[in-house]
Amino acid sequence: MDELITQATSGDERRRGPAVAVLPIGSFEQHGDHLPLITDTVIACLIARRLADDHGLFLLPPITMACSHEHAPMAGTVSISAATLYAMVNDIWRSLEAAGHPGLIIVNGHGGNYVLSNVVQELNVTGPRVALFPISEDRARARADAELESSGAEDMHGGEFEVSLLLHGAPHLVREGIEGDDHSAPRRPQLLTVGMSGYTSNGIIGQPSLATAAKGKALLDSLSRSARDHLRAIAAR
Repeated sequence: MDELITQATSGDERRRGPAVAVLPIGSFEQHGDHLPLITDTVIACLIARRLADDHGLFLLPPITMACSHEHAPMAGTVSISAATLYAMVNDIWRSLEAAGHPGLIIVNGHGGNYVLSNVVQELNVTGPRVALFPISEDRARARADAELESSGAEDMHGGEFEVSLLLHGAPHLVREGIEGDDHSAPRRPQLLTVGMSGYTSNGIIGQPSLATAAKGKALLDSLSRSARDHLRAIAAR
């Protein structure tokens, strides 16, 4: 993770003077037997590092535990409350604003962090200053650009999208045997009620067997392009 977490000094950031910061938010939750508990955090960091490098942003360290309550019955999962995550993001942005970084793009690596939409809406009441990324349209565009074979509904957790990003940016984290973890559950109408264990016994919903490093690179390339519109919206405040 060393290459994904900022090692900048105060002097480095003073000389660069970026107006916009990027905050990766992941989770600490099960991703089956062949992916690490930090999968979502690593993915958020991969995207955040790419955005920081391409667009000159102030890279922040990740929030590594978030709202993974739907995974609670599965070994290794640890969550914080939605209220705690809300408070952390709110406090971080206010500290950034006071320090002269009025813009913030939040890179969310875990779909269960629903509260991030609320905090971003509230922080933007007096003008655009915070963006949540990637949104569904960004992910759909990235899937098309990378020519993923599975659909977004099929590829929900630990599948082609996530494993491709890891194979490109952190291949050492993908353990042997992942190609045998494919599991299909494209319809999940009671997910919030019964959790992940109601739809998967191995912790995966998707087809990791379809993942490649080349697809992961194409996903990152596309996401970096999509981020431009969000950054322009923040800069227009």
